[in-house]
Amino acid sequence: MAGTDVNRVVNAPFEKVWALATDLKRWEEWNTLFTKWKSDVPDTLSQDTQVTAVLTIMGMANTIALTVDEYDPPRLVTMSGTGMAGAKVSLTLTVDADGDSTTMSARADFVSQMMVGAIGKAIERAAKKELDASLDKLAAIVE
Repeated sequence: MAGTDVNRVVNAPFEKVWALATDLKRWEEWNTLFTKWKSDVPDTLSQDTQVTAVLTIMGMANTIALTVDEYDPPRLVTMSGTGMAGAKVSLTLTVDADGDSTTMSARADFVSQMMVGAIGKAIERAAKKELDASLDKLAAIVE
């Protein structure tokens, strides 16, 4: 298993951050792991929403059938799914109000028989870099 999480203080109200983070139609604007949708995308999320996305890490694209496992608006959404070769991915986004700003957290976990040792560590480093870039882009949009 490979996993990492990042946090960022965003100088914007949490409602604005939450709205962008959970608007799947806008993921291409800020989520650097996201490549494209392979299914229709709903206007709003809810528990058990299902979508199919192409996610890319370290130049390796994988089509993942994602399901919203946990949905607690306007604070938390967790999506997970399985792609090619049984690769499992989980992405958790958390938004917490902090006065006039917001703390945004993103966690990504990757599970596969290949995600061990040096490969697992490389995936963790790459995922951290992508999540950092994603939160930077999100912050730039809402601030």
